[in-house]
Amino acid sequence: MVNEASAVAVDESTGEVRAVGKEAKEMLGRTPAKITVIKPLRDGVIADFKVTEKMLSYFIQKAHQRRTLVHPRIVISVPSEITQVEKRAVMDSAYRAKAAEVHLVEQAMMAALGAGMPVAQAGGNMVVDIGGGTADVAVISLCGIVYAHSLRSAGNHMDEAIMNYLKRKYNLLVGERTAEQIKIELGSACVLDKPLTMEIKGRSLIEGVPKTITVDDSEIREALSESVSAVMSAIRVALERTPPELSADIVLGTAKLLNDVKLLRRVTVD
Repeated sequence: MVNEASAVAVDESTGEVRAVGKEAKEMLGRTPAKITVIKPLRDGVIADFKVTEKMLSYFIQKAHQRRTLVHPRIVISVPSEITQVEKRAVMDSAYRAKAAEVHLVEQAMMAALGAGMPVAQAGGNMVVDIGGGTADVAVISLCGIVYAHSLRSAGNHMDEAIMNYLKRKYNLLVGERTAEQIKIELGSACVLDKPLTMEIKGRSLIEGVPKTITVDDSEIREALSESVSAVMSAIRVALERTPPELSADIVLGTAKLLNDVKLLRRVTVD
């Protein structure tokens, strides 16, 4: 199994790939002028065709212990509302990376299968898959998607919201990696049982020197409120457009899940 970030570090002077995946992501904001860290996927679709091809080739080789002459069958998840041109670009990149077969599956379906949901049954299953570039909301029944909607506002947009919030409130400039770390450690949609705080280091926009501040989870919740509201609105629209029988299944499933969570909390406390 390979679990890597979709990032590639490229030497601008030679065009050579210096690093791929997590190693390239660690270089964000720390590279010399001639090395650029590129994120070839933007909003869930390909933004840089050649770099995507190199990234896929690297992942395929790593998954197969770097053996040569590997031509695997590949299944790629894509947002539910991308165009045929964007789908063709994904398939072409995979074929140029020496894939033997390429199959595209909607992200919501892939997420449901990964979560072990009973997608083959005649019942409603709602999936909310918040990725980096897109957030997919879908209702699934009988191995098919009844309703799906893709938001071009997800994890990357949340990172930008945190960066803008700190810039606006504290005149503090932080990088993408720091913003993502803040989101992971302090980010939440609801009030937490136990408040959290975090020390953040960045550069003062006023004085131009390094500066350290402390923020709590309520501030980050405020920064993320717009992104969370967009996802909540998409869920509301999905429920409105879902057939009533499937909506009832979703409500019953949600109630059971909440009861299981409450029971788990009581067992943990006891």
